[in-house]
Amino acid sequence: MAQNYDALVRFSSIFTIVMAGVMIAAKAWAWLSSGSAAMLGSLTDSMLDVTASLMSFFVLSYALRPADDDHRFGHGKAEALAGLGQAAFISGSACLLAFHGVERLFNPVDINQSLLGVWVSLFAIMCTLLVVVVQHQVVKRTQSLAIKADSMHYKGDILLNIAVLIAMMLSHYHIGWADPVFAIGVAIYLLYNCWGIARESADHLMDKELPESEKADIIAIANSHAAVYGVHNLRTRQSGKVKFVQLHLELDDDMPLMEAHQIADEIVARIQANSEGEIDVLVHQDPVSLSVTDSANS
Repeated sequence: MAQNYDALVRFSSIFTIVMAGVMIAAKAWAWLSSGSAAMLGSLTDSMLDVTASLMSFFVLSYALRPADDDHRFGHGKAEALAGLGQAAFISGSACLLAFHGVERLFNPVDINQSLLGVWVSLFAIMCTLLVVVVQHQVVKRTQSLAIKADSMHYKGDILLNIAVLIAMMLSHYHIGWADPVFAIGVAIYLLYNCWGIARESADHLMDKELPESEKADIIAIANSHAAVYGVHNLRTRQSGKVKFVQLHLELDDDMPLMEAHQIADEIVARIQANSEGEIDVLVHQDPVSLSVTDSANS
């Protein structure tokens, strides 16, 4: 499972980088030929895409390393650190693009060869769709946080390229305000995505709990064992591809240690078998008197 995860996320990263590079070349040609601010915005976004994808590739290579003596919980949080760096980088570029769009509103420039921009935008939409399809299949099989965030960004890029396509078509009919307005819209879109990336990365670094539905499933699995009286002190977090779970099992205080240990192992195996992806479970056995439990339930 771990090897399959590693191979899929690496393939997705490399494929995304290649496709983003192709789109950068096409958009750079269209921008230099037309001078469109909206096309510059789309080119800027693609350059940010390939930068983010390159960063994700190198960070994933580090994050996928197994735990070692200095990092006993693995290296998964490197993904979140990269996410914060990407958010800061993209925010600065979005602000510069917004200033460029505002300047174009007050000092409009005629768009040359707008039809070239239309064809390039159509090409970019097709490339982005292909990237999203590949990423969707990888996320479905791995639930990778990094690929999931990248996929969300590229899904938004489809809408972005459609917006640029409309701007170029309107510019062809000499509607001059469309180009800078769409450039400003692209900047707002980038800032919105930055906020989502930064928030998700911060949650990851701050050890945010797993979703309530997953926690409820873990409790239900533990309580399903006939020898378990109850579960408390459940704590969860995620680091990269690995989910970490800690919980206390309430067991009969007269139970032999070997039997209590076997029950804990059985529950760990059940939780791992019913979890998507890699999960590390730590169980503490708490002795509970059967008479106290019966009186509490009566």
